[in-house]
Amino acid sequence: MRLDDLPGELILWILIVSELLIFAAGITVMLVLRVGDPAGFGAAQAMLDGRLAAANTFVLVTSGLFAARAERAAARGAKRAARRGLMLAGLGGLVFLALKLFEYFKDYAAGIGMETHPFFTFYYLLTGFHAAHVLAGVAVLALVAIRARAEAVQAGAMFWHMVDLVWVLILPPLYLMR
Repeated sequence: MRLDDLPGELILWILIVSELLIFAAGITVMLVLRVGDPAGFGAAQAMLDGRLAAANTFVLVTSGLFAARAERAAARGAKRAARRGLMLAGLGGLVFLALKLFEYFKDYAAGIGMETHPFFTFYYLLTGFHAAHVLAGVAVLALVAIRARAEAVQAGAMFWHMVDLVWVLILPPLYLMR
């Protein structure tokens, strides 16, 4: 495969890969620290609400489906369907953020802060940085929906899929690995 065969613009791929590398670095450092304190990391991780993580995963993956449908609709010139898909994807992002804020408030009420344990430092850094990407992605989807041109919708959907992928990458070390 050549670079010319990739969908979208090269600069978007550079952005996506660089963002993935930043998240990968954070996950890697967290996992290295976990090796030195598996019991502490496990106890901290057990304090999180896996049901909220599951709900957020469902919401975000479903919103990715809407973004993909919007991309297909825009490619065939169906701007109205593309806008609807983009708006539903963006709505999924807003629901994700609302659930994440609820989780943060719940954690805070339980006395869980960044300084509680190194696990929570990474938990807040990774999920907070991801939430910033979700917020940026919602804005991108809304802006792209205005004209719903095929190339712009493709770029917006690519960014949104990167946001989905990052969640799928941070979910296991934060919520699933015991």
